[in-house]
Amino acid sequence: MKFNVNQQDLQQALSYCQGVIEKRSTLPILSNVLLDVSNSQLTITATDLDLIFVHQIKNIEVIEEGKTTTVSSTIYDIVRKFPSGKKINLSLSDINKLQIESEKSNFNLNCLSPSEFPLTDENFNDNEFSINSKSLLKLLNKCKFSVSNDETRHYLSGIYIHQTEVDDKNYLTSVATDSHRMSISKVRLNQKINFEPIILPKKTIFQLVSLLDNYDGDVKISNVKSKIKFELNNSILISKLIDGKFPNYVQVIPKNNQKKLEIDLKLFLDSVDRVASVSLDKKDGVKFNLTKDALNLSVNNTNSGDGNETLNIKFDHDLEISFNSRYLIDVASQLDGEKIEIYFNDTGSPALIKDPGDFDSIYVVMPMKG
Repeated sequence: MKFNVNQQDLQQALSYCQGVIEKRSTLPILSNVLLDVSNSQLTITATDLDLIFVHQIKNIEVIEEGKTTTVSSTIYDIVRKFPSGKKINLSLSDINKLQIESEKSNFNLNCLSPSEFPLTDENFNDNEFSINSKSLLKLLNKCKFSVSNDETRHYLSGIYIHQTEVDDKNYLTSVATDSHRMSISKVRLNQKINFEPIILPKKTIFQLVSLLDNYDGDVKISNVKSKIKFELNNSILISKLIDGKFPNYVQVIPKNNQKKLEIDLKLFLDSVDRVASVSLDKKDGVKFNLTKDALNLSVNNTNSGDGNETLNIKFDHDLEISFNSRYLIDVASQLDGEKIEIYFNDTGSPALIKDPGDFDSIYVVMPMKG
C-alpha cells in the first residue's frame, strides 16, 4: 500500500472518526481505523460495534493498492499537526508498520491486520428515502438537549423519529424527553414514506450533527431491522437503534395553557443567564414572579447568595412558578425568532414554549417544586 493525500482531506476524515471510536476499548482493533486504498480512492472506516463510520477520499494519488489498520488517535494527532493543505505520503513499509511522511517529518506507526477489523454486510436497500441535510439537522438540534442521561430508562436515551400526518400533510417528526422537559420538531415531507419509527442513540445524534454541520445537500436514509444508514456526500454512518417503546408524548403536551407571556428572546435569555450565575451548576430554580406589567426573575442559593432582575412585560395574570434555569437556557438557545412565547396554566403545571419563528417546533418544561 502506497499513496499520497492532501493533509486537510485526511484530517477531516480522521476528525470524524474520533467521535466514533471509544477512548478505552477492550478490543485493540476497535481503537484503530481501517485504511483501504483501492479503485483510485482511500476508504477510511471506524467503528465501536454499535456505530460504523465510512468516509471516502477520491482526490488521492495511488502508487500501490492495499489496506491496513492503525491507532486512530495517533494518526489523527500527527496529521492535524502537519501544515494545512500539504501533501502527505503514506506507505506500508512492512506488514506491521505504516510510514507517514510530509516534508521533513517521518513517522512509523504500528499496525494490526485488516482481517481483524469488524465490518457489516447488511443490505439496506429497503425503505430508502431522501431528506435535505438542513431539515435533518433541524430535527436533531431542536431535540438533542432534551435526551435523557438516565440509563435505566434506555428508551429515553435518544431521539424518537417517526412519520406523522397533520391536515393531510406528511411530516418527519422528532421527539426527545428526559421526563423533566420535552422537545418536539417536525419537517414537511413531499410524500408519504415507508419508514418505521426509530429511537436514534445519543452518540449517533452527535456524530450525525457534526457531519451535517459541514454538508449542504440531500441525505439518503434507509433502515433495516435494528439498524439505520445515513449516506451524505462521501460519508456513510450506520448505527444500531435503541430497542424500546417510546412513551405516548402527545398526551403530555399541555392543552389548557391560556396564560401567554411574549417577550424579546435575547432579553429573556440574557436575563435568565445572568440571574442563574448565582447558581454554580445552573440547576437551581429560577423563580418567575409574574404580575400585570412585570416579570421578576430570582435565584436564591444557600452557598453563593441570591440575585434578581425585573423585566417589563404585558401579562394579564398573577403567577409564581419556578423552573430549572438550564432547561430554559437550552430551549431559548434553539429558537429562531426574535421573541419567545411561554404559555402557563398554574404553578404546578408544565409550561408550553413556542417559537414565533418556527411553528413546527414546541417545547414543554416541567416546573420545579417549592
